[in-house]
Amino acid sequence: MIIVASDHRGYPLKEELKTFFNQENIITIDVGTYSKEPVDYPDFAKLGIEKLLENKNNVGIFICGSGIGMSIASNRNPKIRAALCLNTKMATLARKDNDANVLCLGANFTKKKRAIKIVKVFLTTSFEGGRHARRLKKISGESK
Repeated sequence: MIIVASDHRGYPLKEELKTFFNQENIITIDVGTYSKEPVDYPDFAKLGIEKLLENKNNVGIFICGSGIGMSIASNRNPKIRAALCLNTKMATLARKDNDANVLCLGANFTKKKRAIKIVKVFLTTSFEGGRHARRLKKISGESK
């Protein structure tokens, strides 16, 4: 399942991505925000993470103005690997090398067309494992 979350600055891009998902018959869960009324991004990162962690196969797409705030707030949770991706190459590496489970987008820097390309790559790229798995274990404290 794809969990989508945004603050007020990310709301318009989130709505455009939801339209894309609907056209592709991809089901999403939207945890808010639901308008351009100012809100605090950490609240929606938290809601998104709670929903995402209900199933290990869930992935998140979290959007704020820069993407940085959502990324920082999300990565506070040790089970989250949130990656701010500005292009498809970053999305590929986030999944392939880092097994990212949250894609963060900066609405102020990412237009709809590019965002859709980034999302497609993020959702269709698999984790490579191997040496990358060893590194992720070090990050999570499972290995030294």
